[in-house]
Amino acid sequence: MFMQYWSLTDPGVARTQNQDTCQIEALDKNTLLCVVCDGMGGAKSGNVASTLAADVFTQEVKRSWTGDTDPDRLEQMLSAAVKLANFTVYDQAQQFEDFNGMGTTLVALLIQGKKATVVNVGDSRAYLVDGNGISQITTDHSLVQMMISRGELTQEKAKHYPGKNLITRAIGTEPQVFCDIFHRKVDKGASFLLCTDGLSNLLDDQEILFEVVYGQDKAQCCERLLDIAKKRGAPDNVTCVLVSL
Repeated sequence: MFMQYWSLTDPGVARTQNQDTCQIEALDKNTLLCVVCDGMGGAKSGNVASTLAADVFTQEVKRSWTGDTDPDRLEQMLSAAVKLANFTVYDQAQQFEDFNGMGTTLVALLIQGKKATVVNVGDSRAYLVDGNGISQITTDHSLVQMMISRGELTQEKAKHYPGKNLITRAIGTEPQVFCDIFHRKVDKGASFLLCTDGLSNLLDDQEILFEVVYGQDKAQCCERLLDIAKKRGAPDNVTCVLVSL
């Protein structure tokens, strides 16, 4: 299946340093791998964590890739890549004082033909836009999402909750980490959007849907989303990857 893809990462309005990272790699002529990471841990280490995690994850998937579409084997491959990325970031954080406590989110998309697999740790998101509208594939690993799931907080109140940026799972902050993996079957015309919370905190699902589906030029969609975020103050780094089938 023919795929088009675009990516963008920007410091935003309030920050001078960009601690987000995104990568796109063609594993073969029919398979695409996209990764988005949002680093944390201070000026000296957030960008190190995100870059290191994205690099190690991508290289491990490329090394392990055989073209097999069996869901169980895909999950084993992606989980192993997450495990290696986590070990690498954690190890660096233990070895160097400047990197102590650093970590990063990770959300990745692997598309092969009409099959898509998403893996995530943290609160960077993956969305699917198709004939049914927009749906968030991933579930945030965050304090706010835990409170929503327990019925302690509504989605509306969560937008302004003081601890909305506190995540419960990250790459590199603990010796081990568990990822979530999702499988989707997709048809021509569908799109995937990966993004950091610098975007998802400022735009709701329907605004994202509108720009992806009704925007004049899909190649400029990421720029339009960034422009909206910047007009709303963009207090955090903004990163997005759009893949259209």
